[in-house]
Amino acid sequence: MDMTGEQIIPLPQQQVWEALNDPAILKDCISGCDLMEKISDTEYKVGMTAAIGPVKAKFTGKLLLLDMNPPDSYALAFEGTGGIAGFGKGTASVTLSPDGSGTRLSYSAKASVGGKLAQIGSRLIDGVARKMADEFFVKFNARVAPQPAAQP
Repeated sequence: MDMTGEQIIPLPQQQVWEALNDPAILKDCISGCDLMEKISDTEYKVGMTAAIGPVKAKFTGKLLLLDMNPPDSYALAFEGTGGIAGFGKGTASVTLSPDGSGTRLSYSAKASVGGKLAQIGSRLIDGVARKMADEFFVKFNARVAPQPAAQP
């Protein structure tokens, strides 16, 4: 699975960088995530429940931050296992750049799955991955840059 995308986040670049490196914010913004524990400055322990088609499993794994260039970019490596459901692993790169009064976040990710997950089919997996990415950014923007309430 390969996935790329861009988001405009209405915050200065340094604030976006800090939020992307805050385990509590990440945990709240990743659907199904129930554990995001910082092990070191570059490693996190992750736990989440995910449903992909007929397969629903609790995944545990780790996330490594690589090639950090604050507050402009970093790369991620991730791997997780979900018991009999199988495993997932991959890499991602994230780049931040100023965009007017906000920040442009560009990302690209590559992932592979094995076990029962591999039997589901790449189109379904790609669709779920895209939905999870979209949900992450909706939650991330709501969390770090909430819109003011409309005045009556």
